Formats: sequence, C-alpha cells, structure tokens
Amino acid sequence: MQSKRSKTILLLLFLGFLGACKEEVNPKLKTIEISIAGKPFLVEVAQTDQERQRGLMFRKTMGDNEGMLFVWDRDDKRYFYMKNTYLPLSIAFISSDATIVQIEDMTPLSERTIESHSFVRYALEVKQGIFERLGIKPGAKITFPPDFK
Repeated sequence: MQSKRSKTILLLLFLGFLGACKEEVNPKLKTIEISIAGKPFLVEVAQTDQERQRGLMFRKTMGDNEGMLFVWDRDDKRYFYMKNTYLPLSIAFISSDATIVQIEDMTPLSERTIESHSFVRYALEVKQGIFERLGIKPGAKITFPPDFK
C-alpha cells in the first residue's frame, strides 16, 4: 500500500510532466535570414491570417537581431496594434520592392492602431530602438533569401 506521501510525490511528478509537455502559448514560426543595409536579422515569417493575427502576442523575450516579418500576397494599407504584446517594438512598413517606407514605435499592450501611410507588402517588427541604434531609416533596402517568395 502506498503512503499518502508517495501518492503526493507521484502526483507532483505527473503534474510537472504535464507542465513540461504543455505547448507554448505562441510557438515560434519558420525563420529566414534577411539583411537590412547589410545588417543580418533572423526573422520569423507570418504568412497566414492566423500567424499574422497572432504575431508576437504573449512573447516575453526576443533577441536584438530577431524579429517577425509579416507577408501578404498584395500591396495594401496595413494596420497593427499591440494587444497582448508585452515587448516594446518598432515596426517597419516595407514596399513590394523591399524598401522601408515608414518606421513607427509601438507601446506594449496598447490597442492604438498603427497604420501604414502607403500601400505595403511587408511589415517587420523588431525590438524597439534597434532600427535607430543601427541607423536604419526609411529608404533602406531589405535583402531576402534568393528562394523567398
């Protein structure tokens, strides 16, 4: 017969195992390496509606050379907000010819809409201040991998 203490230990081990198996709240997406004005970034690619809607929500950390690239099939005005997003981010709106046309800073957890001023094909979110620190401004070109669509 198992003691009460043994049962408690088994229960705690089982709960720990379940916690370790728990799926991330927002798992990482496929990544690609891009460069902006010769500076490398490893970015997750959000291409589906679900991936774009989820974005970087619930994430607590991100490296200085990391980000998320939002990709659409056509140029249009794009709208972003920071609901459930804890990281302070900067966003670059990027035209279909891979030129940054606008950069905005965004406030964590804010539901204020950040709008692209022009029609764009891509948006790139990075840690706030990275663009400024690296001297990346509107007019900078993005270099995508050769096989990137």
